[in-house]
Amino acid sequence: MKPVDLVLELPNDLRAIERAVEFLASRAREAGFDEGLLRLNFRVGVTEALANAMLYGNRGDEKKHVRVDASVTAERVRVRVRDEGGGFDPDHLEDPTLPVNRARVGGRGIFLITKLMDQVEFNEAGNAITMVLNAPAREAP
Repeated sequence: MKPVDLVLELPNDLRAIERAVEFLASRAREAGFDEGLLRLNFRVGVTEALANAMLYGNRGDEKKHVRVDASVTAERVRVRVRDEGGGFDPDHLEDPTLPVNRARVGGRGIFLITKLMDQVEFNEAGNAITMVLNAPAREAP
């Protein structure tokens, strides 16, 4: 199946997240992607990525934007979220599950994304995350 390619340019406003996630989920649903994965994995993963881009990447700067590139099929959803910030080094995130880090703010969103998505990659600059969610294998008729 040919993928549906989507591009969104979002204002750096947290209120834009819910509508963007719903739009992307609806396109994935139309493509036949697994509804169960859309309800939890997809929604939480993409919401966290967008919030991180707006709050940490763009540092809440209303003049900046967040770009979303998505490719959707019934078998796979690929979403890339890029902010206009200077980036970060994902290899230096503290593990939020360790007792010493439980009270600290930060790192939980990336942790959730890596647990909910099948594949997560960051660009070299650290200002873009690419997430892939695969549908469960279907049995042949």
